[in-house]
Amino acid sequence: MKKIFTKHNTSSTVTINNRKILPDAVLKIDAITDDIIRIHTISKKNDYEDYSFAIEQPLENNTVFSIKENGSIITASTGSLTIRIKQSLQLDIYSADGTLICSDYQAYDEDKPTLSKAEADQLAKEGHTVDTSVSSFKYKITKKIIDDEAFYGLGDKTGFLNKRGYDYIMWNSDNPEPHVENPIFRALYKSIPFFIVHRSDCVYGIFVDNTYKSFFDFGCSNPESYSFTITNGELNYYFIYGRSIKEVINNYTFLTGRSPLPQIWTLGYHQSRWSYSSEAEVMEIAQNFEKYNIPCDAIHLDIDYMDNFKVFTNNNNTFPDLKGLSKKLKKLGIKLVTIIDPGVKAEDGYHMYDEGINNKYFAKTTDNMVYHNTVWPGDAVFPSFTSAKVRSWWAGKTDFLVKYGIRGIWNDMNEPASFNGPLPDDVVFSGDNRNYFHEEVHNVYGHLMAKATYKGLKQNDGKRPFVITRACYSGSQKYTTAWTGDNQSIWSHLKLAIPQLLNLGMSGMPFVGTDIGGFGSNATPELLSRWIEACCFSPLFRNHSAKMTRRQEPWTFDRQTISIYRKYVKLHYKFIPYIYDLCYEESLTGLPILRPLIMEYEDDINVINCNDEYLVGNSILVAPITEQGAVVRSVYLPVGTWIDYHTGHRIKGGRYILCEAPIDICPIFIRGGSILPTYPDINNLDKKSTKKLIIEFYPEEQFDNSCYYLHYQDNGIDFAYKNGEYNLYKFSFSPKRPNGLKISMVKNGYPATYNSITAVIK
Repeated sequence: MKKIFTKHNTSSTVTINNRKILPDAVLKIDAITDDIIRIHTISKKNDYEDYSFAIEQPLENNTVFSIKENGSIITASTGSLTIRIKQSLQLDIYSADGTLICSDYQAYDEDKPTLSKAEADQLAKEGHTVDTSVSSFKYKITKKIIDDEAFYGLGDKTGFLNKRGYDYIMWNSDNPEPHVENPIFRALYKSIPFFIVHRSDCVYGIFVDNTYKSFFDFGCSNPESYSFTITNGELNYYFIYGRSIKEVINNYTFLTGRSPLPQIWTLGYHQSRWSYSSEAEVMEIAQNFEKYNIPCDAIHLDIDYMDNFKVFTNNNNTFPDLKGLSKKLKKLGIKLVTIIDPGVKAEDGYHMYDEGINNKYFAKTTDNMVYHNTVWPGDAVFPSFTSAKVRSWWAGKTDFLVKYGIRGIWNDMNEPASFNGPLPDDVVFSGDNRNYFHEEVHNVYGHLMAKATYKGLKQNDGKRPFVITRACYSGSQKYTTAWTGDNQSIWSHLKLAIPQLLNLGMSGMPFVGTDIGGFGSNATPELLSRWIEACCFSPLFRNHSAKMTRRQEPWTFDRQTISIYRKYVKLHYKFIPYIYDLCYEESLTGLPILRPLIMEYEDDINVINCNDEYLVGNSILVAPITEQGAVVRSVYLPVGTWIDYHTGHRIKGGRYILCEAPIDICPIFIRGGSILPTYPDINNLDKKSTKKLIIEFYPEEQFDNSCYYLHYQDNGIDFAYKNGEYNLYKFSFSPKRPNGLKISMVKNGYPATYNSITAVIK
């Protein structure tokens, strides 16, 4: 063992040099904090600097190991964890009280064999899609599944909330097929290689910070183990301990960053379609929201606003005066958001192409020729967002849109997607210190595009940037919101939306949404009604649909559907002060806005696999209808008192109830003892509309205890809050006071306070 381990009594790093197991690398185990341990290899052939696209701040080792050697085993301990390292390099990790948390798996009968070539060929002949890429890999880490472990995270992969029994691929993919619970591709638009393991006696997370294609198997191949498989690059993962799921998420976002405060209008309702074809049509859409008394804060323009799909241009025939359109919409309280794709049309005389060619900003082939593929503008080339110089160039181009009054940018097709086959693995993207092959940076292409877009809006607009992305990686939450991509107007996709949004939140992406009503296919009135109900608390609150599908603006449906739609859009606006408070909490802690019940009630075995309910913060429970024709459903209420939002009835929790839910009712329950800030009936989120606040208090059965709530307020637009320009109100209720409510200021740094604050006891 003395020849294998670098021995120190105390150190922030344990170095292991075992040529038999790792002939070309050394293994390092770093103590980042007492709760966060990094396990990674350093290849002897690696001639470039260790770099993470996700973790951008320097990681200082804030703790050291206490290291002991006992025969063939080395133990390295922090204040929270002890790692036992065997000569075989098997790692066992224990908590301070001696509980085995995580153990590498030594299998006598390893995972089921992969398909032989003959079997794969036979399946292909029958029309099946076969992915055999997992058969070739560089590192595979396999760990024991212990007892009742459940697995959460991995972003918006399809399937259920608990990923146990399933396997997934990290490879950003624009898959046009309808996404189902366990698709053959097992990959979607995002790669967030972070998951949380929860069992009755402990919880931890693992973040696999490797951008190459990777595979995650949670007991699918072998029910006794889970694994993650790396196809190339270095082994590099973080073991993240926590006393709760919340603490694990807090520690993970300490590494990868947290979503900054958004502009408050971005939490409002967004209307989109592929595509609104003219300025006149956009104005008609805006005026209809006013006509039908449905709040709206943003309208999105898809690719047809551009000149022949060329980025950073506009179509002078259909949108000759984008700036004028933005001004007209502004008078109605509506902002304009435009789509941008990464593919640049290869056309001499087009400024983006000419500048990119002249400055060598585009990806190349291995023989140093600019790489071409086909996307919406036809023959196209792809910026090397891996270069800071290219990102700055792209960021500068956003000024074209800002000058037209565009208030947000929606990044699409940034997996990157392409029509003439996928980009080959050996396409070369230039970087700051070295070049990258496509296989290494495919999964961070959308992340880096979002980073460039965020920088551009921040420097050109001066406001908090509003960016939406389809593709992303761990850490993208620092720069962008996200939606779940091209879903379908089918009931199964409404069902999938809930665990998708919850797992995104648990993966560090809090500002998320789904295309309400579905992007492809035709929404029925019932489906649209149930979808707006199910997603009425989504931070990203957007209706979007595709060409050749029926229109999805609410007034294109019958009166009942319009009425239901209006009701739940207004409900969303009512609770925006609460959602904004959750954004503030997230910016400090990383905790998501939409939460699975397991996150707040970890000791309750009934919520481990709860796929069809969610919490908004810790105070609102939503149990949507996701079955066609259903007008009643079983709802699980955790321990405590819950108030039916629609009827005011108080219900004792810790049990299932049967809840009636006709077409206009989404079951919603408020936790007893909650204080919730709300707005009155408003049409949009401009400053004049948000000067009144109504504090709703939902006491327990007996109003016999004091409750308080901290409410955050700032200008909702720029970064002045970072200089202390914000208020923190403390709202408290006590039965000893005549009207119950007491208002005090914990922080008074923003002068434009509310015109009125009133209280309602429910």
